[in-house]
Amino acid sequence: MKKALLAVAAALLCISLAHAQTDVLIEIDTGRTEGIFTKSRVFQRAILAKPAQPTDTALLFFRGYPGIARIQSVEDKQRNLQPFMRMNQRRFAQEGIALVVMDCPTDEWGAPPPRPPTTCFDGYRSSKVHADDVRSVIARLKDEGFSKIYVMGHSMGSVSSRWLAKNLGNEISGSIHSGSMNGPSRDGFGTSLFGFPYDSIAAPVLHVHNERDACPGTPYNFVKSYAGENLLTVRGGVAEGDPCGAAHLHGYQGREEVVVRAIIAWIKTGKVERVVGE
Repeated sequence: MKKALLAVAAALLCISLAHAQTDVLIEIDTGRTEGIFTKSRVFQRAILAKPAQPTDTALLFFRGYPGIARIQSVEDKQRNLQPFMRMNQRRFAQEGIALVVMDCPTDEWGAPPPRPPTTCFDGYRSSKVHADDVRSVIARLKDEGFSKIYVMGHSMGSVSSRWLAKNLGNEISGSIHSGSMNGPSRDGFGTSLFGFPYDSIAAPVLHVHNERDACPGTPYNFVKSYAGENLLTVRGGVAEGDPCGAAHLHGYQGREEVVVRAIIAWIKTGKVERVVGE
């Protein structure tokens, strides 16, 4: 009996170690400076949640509102993951996917909360500079052994994920656009997406959206009109809280696990699960 218990304990320890991850701060000097007098160096930062077991796949995640992560240490990871991602982050590690929380560069941080964002809007997110900043993170990840790079944006972050999908081409393995914005918000996000050239995206694409998303800037029918066979429709959920907030149907409240499972399955197989949550 004692030997059996020891064997079970050892097996559980192995599983725990296999699913463990180490958070690593990525900080890259962009070569730019800001400030008229101080000329402060501008940094591009990210947090790499590195699985204990070797893997070649990394998912770069761009958060929703306010869109700016303000990363200074690995302690900033949790608050910059949308609830559906935060609740299931261990699942990515279990499936051999390193989750990378992305930030805007420090010259796009703007005024601190509680003031609304004034920077890192579409002008930057659609630019070559943004693509180059993300390339610098990708280069660092490749030095760490990651060869398959995916980008994912949720809500405001989907402005980045779509422009990066276009501007990075086959430098990435695919892009995921979740709860996508398709109309300008009161803060000015989303102005660059009218007439976006989806046919110019080279790598595989997945669109994820709740069919009853109640946020005015993220209508499901608009996404359905352009996503075609690449649309993962989420049904049901809990419609409580801010319709444009981190939860509600916009954030897949009540359907968090099935959404993340479907995203992981697409990364690993390329197959689109057409509907989840029924």
